[in-house]
Amino acid sequence: MSVLIAPSILSADFANLQRDIEMVNNSKADWFHLDVMDGVFVPNISYGFPVIKAIKKYAKKPLDVHLMIVDPDKFIQQFKDVGADVLTVHYEACIHLHRTVHAIKDAGMKAGVAINPHTSVHLLEDIIADIDVVNMMSVNPGFGGQKFIEHTYEKVETLKRIIDFAKSKAKIEIDGGVDLNNAAALIKAGADVLVTGNTVFSSADPSATIAKLKNI
Repeated sequence: MSVLIAPSILSADFANLQRDIEMVNNSKADWFHLDVMDGVFVPNISYGFPVIKAIKKYAKKPLDVHLMIVDPDKFIQQFKDVGADVLTVHYEACIHLHRTVHAIKDAGMKAGVAINPHTSVHLLEDIIADIDVVNMMSVNPGFGGQKFIEHTYEKVETLKRIIDFAKSKAKIEIDGGVDLNNAAALIKAGADVLVTGNTVFSSADPSATIAKLKNI
């Protein structure tokens, strides 16, 4: 299976959001990646239910919703109601991660768990068989356009071994600083999904850039 490409809508032009949604629809991208920030878990605020509901109205591909918020359990059903297909919570934000993951699954979504750059992949060993997606942050969460953290490659390789050992079906998603220069190395290390923001939306031809990433 070729790598999945998930353009990050946080980097889209919000004054022309429908145009950018249609671009992703018509491109070789696989998912829409939506970052929800609360200004508490991360030092930034993005968008919430009304924007996701509006995106869902036009999106023809799955919505991969990444919650960078405290107490995500309170909102699981609401994210399902506005159209999330994959719902990712942060390991660092969940006191009872097993319960949260299964609540997401019970609501009818795929369950993702994100880990910050300083968080060891070994902390997911006891739950990896229950996870559909591991979102490995390759920058510190909160803002787009940050520099890729080189240690990510080693973490991907380690996580891949953990997934294989547990016979888990979890996909490895890389989020932050992904571009045409590091995509091939990430895929070689074991990445299944690449989240791309500025690389896509700041390029002269976003659709062509998505195609290049898809064909690596």
